[in-house]
Amino acid sequence: MRRIFILIIGIAVLYSCRNKQTESNNIVKAIAQDTLSKTVAGTADVGDVSPKNDETVKLIQKQLKVLLKNDLKSMTNEDRYFYYEAFDLNNDKKDEYFVGFSNSYFCGSGGCSGYILNHDGSVINSFSVTDFPILVTTDSSEKFYNLLMKSGGLFHLVKMKNGKYPSNPSIEEKWKGEVPKESTKVLDIYEKKLEKYSF
Repeated sequence: MRRIFILIIGIAVLYSCRNKQTESNNIVKAIAQDTLSKTVAGTADVGDVSPKNDETVKLIQKQLKVLLKNDLKSMTNEDRYFYYEAFDLNNDKKDEYFVGFSNSYFCGSGGCSGYILNHDGSVINSFSVTDFPILVTTDSSEKFYNLLMKSGGLFHLVKMKNGKYPSNPSIEEKWKGEVPKESTKVLDIYEKKLEKYSF
């Protein structure tokens, strides 16, 4: 009788483990399908998809030390950090990098400064007076996606012109109407609590 009881418990434990494994596989499958459907629909949250790359961080750190060479002496340690997110702005299968700051050295009442860098670290352009996040739309100009950048509480449409995005979004065309649902948020520093890196 005791052997039968032990056998029944053993079968129950094995069955329970098998169900948990199947449940786990189903959860993984559901997450993968959800991510795929969001990517196809253009609603994927870019920050949740691509992990941060140490080589990219080093590339950005090196570039910031060059770009801000004259500022470094007057910056405190608290001023010397950045956030970044990768996004392929021109569908060339190579990410560009949005680099932003959120401290008093780079931010004022009108917003914050930042950069958009090519995949090799070269500067596409700098920007100023911008509130985060930045929205990447599905429309494009000169093969680069248009951006919606918030300045002074209003979104402005920022388009690539002669190989550069304008550096001051506050003087660009004000966006009228609802923000397109298919837009992707980048540099959502406050809501997503992005990791910060020193330079």
